[in-house]
Amino acid sequence: MANIIVYGTEWCGGTRRVKRLLSENDLEFDYIDIDKDKIGEELVKQTNKGYRSVPTIFLPDGTTLTEPSNEKLKTTLVEIGLI
Repeated sequence: MANIIVYGTEWCGGTRRVKRLLSENDLEFDYIDIDKDKIGEELVKQTNKGYRSVPTIFLPDGTTLTEPSNEKLKTTLVEIGLI
């Protein structure tokens, strides 16, 4: 299935929101908690100019979204043909 990777933290409401939206649309994804995965944390920081901005989402077409609204995430998923 789709290779969607969500980098986030358990305490982040935005991370929980994104995970819920993906699940509601029956999309499989991998979740990496950057509080527990230092390599994931470094990748997020490299992607976001040194900031631990979450959620950071990597999509199969190479698109990266950082802290997207539900509308932006859904629009992007439609544009790349995942929903």
